[in-house]
Amino acid sequence: MSWNVIGHDWAVKQLQTAIVHSRIGHAYLITGPAQVGRTTLALALAQAVNCTDQYLNNRPCGVCRSCKLIASGRHPDIYLVAPQVSARGRSTLKIDQIRQLQKDLTLAAIEGRHKVAILRHFDTANPSAANAFLKTLEEPPPNVILILTASEADAMLPTINSRCRTFNLRPVSTQLIHQTLENKGTLSPDQAQQIAHLANGRIGWALQAAADPEIWQAHAAHLTQLQEILGQNRVGRFAIAEKLAKKPEQLHGRLQTWSTWWRDLTMLAWGDLPTEKLINIAHYDTLNRLVAAVPQEKLLESLKQTDQAVWQLNRNANVRLVLECLFLSYPKVK
Repeated sequence: MSWNVIGHDWAVKQLQTAIVHSRIGHAYLITGPAQVGRTTLALALAQAVNCTDQYLNNRPCGVCRSCKLIASGRHPDIYLVAPQVSARGRSTLKIDQIRQLQKDLTLAAIEGRHKVAILRHFDTANPSAANAFLKTLEEPPPNVILILTASEADAMLPTINSRCRTFNLRPVSTQLIHQTLENKGTLSPDQAQQIAHLANGRIGWALQAAADPEIWQAHAAHLTQLQEILGQNRVGRFAIAEKLAKKPEQLHGRLQTWSTWWRDLTMLAWGDLPTEKLINIAHYDTLNRLVAAVPQEKLLESLKQTDQAVWQLNRNANVRLVLECLFLSYPKVK
């Protein structure tokens, strides 16, 4: 058996049991934080239901033609549908994508036992796309398995939730991520530890960061810019806001990084966070210095305002105005 899913053994066991006993459903909803392994689990399930190994409890084998084609993204009966990203950086699953998928699913499978459609980030689907897809959930074509991924089930229509078997993936432990990275042997012990903490339970992010240093180096660059903002007066902060507003597609990751910073500070300020639970563990000394210099309430406000800014930008608020208001809420730190 070669599911290659890290940290979600319970989900693998349930799906493996369903395959052995021929109880695979026609629709699944896999929820959890981004990059926690939702798509990885969905692709592993697609492999398992199409694997040609003679033993059911050995599927997916990872070595048959079907398993290899799915792993390489070249299987003709596996459809991976992702949201389209606008110029403002907002991702949306659109009705045109759903209609095309519906046409594809009505055709006979080319070589697989099942056609499998994986719709990533289905919580970004606009109302027309979600309603159109509901018809496919209610009357799926034969031998078709539909797999939706989303941050949480409550973010979608109840009528869609009720027609899916739900798997809620939880963040993977920092210890398991650290161990996984160390076993790969491509990082120094310090790098493996830092990335494991920065991953914040996202095994997918950790593996990508381990393979591409620019990913975790970008995290460090975002924190450096945050320190620059905190040291600026109002004029300086507005100038930075104007600059960042010109590239809205880059803001989500930047704000998420800043949120982890305020989260660490807030938890340290209230004494509720053991060192091993820190996300930005490489900046432990700086975090403690700021906890002593900034009032608790101001740290908590900064965390709330950062998360609020993410929420506003996801709803097409004026980018520059959101950033200016956010930067004004941050404390002045020398």
